Amino acid sequence: MTERPPVLSVRGLSVRFLMPGGRRVAAVTDARFDVAAGECLALIGESGCGKSVLASALLGLLPCNAQTAGEARLGDLDLLTADERTLARTVRGRRIGLVPQSPAAHLTPVRTIRSQLEETVTALTGVRGRTAVRAAAEAAAERTAFPVDHLDRHPHELSGGLAQRAATALALVGDAPLLLADEPTTGLDRDLVEHTVDELRRHIDDGDRGLLMITHDLAAAERIADRVAVMYAGRIVELAAAAAFFGTPGPRHPYSRGLLDALPDRAFAPIPGMPPELGDLPAGCAFAPRCDRATDACAGLPPVTEAAACHHPHVPEDARA
Repeated sequence: MTERPPVLSVRGLSVRFLMPGGRRVAAVTDARFDVAAGECLALIGESGCGKSVLASALLGLLPCNAQTAGEARLGDLDLLTADERTLARTVRGRRIGLVPQSPAAHLTPVRTIRSQLEETVTALTGVRGRTAVRAAAEAAAERTAFPVDHLDRHPHELSGGLAQRAATALALVGDAPLLLADEPTTGLDRDLVEHTVDELRRHIDDGDRGLLMITHDLAAAERIADRVAVMYAGRIVELAAAAAFFGTPGPRHPYSRGLLDALPDRAFAPIPGMPPELGDLPAGCAFAPRCDRATDACAGLPPVTEAAACHHPHVPEDARA
């Protein structure tokens, strides 16, 4: 929890997909977290753990075979119970700005960046008149350091970094209180990754908006995040301050520690085994088959605490005294 009022408050968010034959896939289970204005919460975990499904649930973009439970409050609005009209007219773009994965694919390929920005300005703001809309679109581009002399180019004419800036400019037009960045550094080289996360950080440092960044790039998360939420097999298994998580005392959940130990600049030791199928989760701790701390107690679901959902979390040295 943070001391600042949350922009987004998620409690008990679960997503189930109903599959042919009555099978259910537990994509997200009992997610709980807040995102405050001026804060970045990084949601991390291996591919397929449910991160992007959670983002789709917040935006109301789940397929028709999905069932949701719990609540996700953006101010006085519960995103999980809001109808499509409300989501389309008052949430997407206006209250949640999406910075997408693969921005070049997200942008309309047959239209210039200028035309897409001008359309977004017209739809999300009160600016009217050709000259005013053009000026507002150029101002939006400058806000993300997108070069004005590239505005009349199409997405395929842009580098990965410029496409990312264009997508971020579109996400910021509505001055949404929450930015949702879904794998915003995918496919970028390390210099562009650092530039991208620094740009995202700049847009929340004024304290007017919060940022939920979904990523499997731990270096990017360490660079930008105030707090870290770790997801495994659809569950958030740890929520911690970023400084403590990446530094001292380090993560408490064995899976979280395994993620850090797998980094090349640390132990470079992979986590053994594979994540379970979300449609065939064990009754107890989903990480137990891969965990060197597992005992018979792990056959039951671990307790949910503020620190880590684990029967045998790592305990900081000073807490053992």
